[in-house]
Amino acid sequence: MNTKKQARLRRAKSSRMKIRELGATRLCIHRTPRHMYAQIIAGDGASILASASTLDSELKNDKTGNVDAAKKVGQLIAEKAKAAGVETVAFDRSGFRYHGRVKALADAARESGLKF
Repeated sequence: MNTKKQARLRRAKSSRMKIRELGATRLCIHRTPRHMYAQIIAGDGASILASASTLDSELKNDKTGNVDAAKKVGQLIAEKAKAAGVETVAFDRSGFRYHGRVKALADAARESGLKF
């Protein structure tokens, strides 16, 4: 593994340990150059309550690697979380910097009613 990825995973590990300590339901994201993925994971870490990504059928036809696509994923994950009965989550950014597409996804989820 290259050092950039190792550093990202180290940052992710520390934040995930804190979230696990709290036992909070988490909104976990992952970004690649082409796609954005988001999951709502239960507090015990055993089950996925909701998921959304740019690979979903309603988002797949548009461009998938930009800020607009990340906003749509944020709105979609918030809607699915509400349908699953989840109102409050802890934001797990998986070691990615909080800017660009990561920030756009988080802001869109907040505007759609998810609290974190």
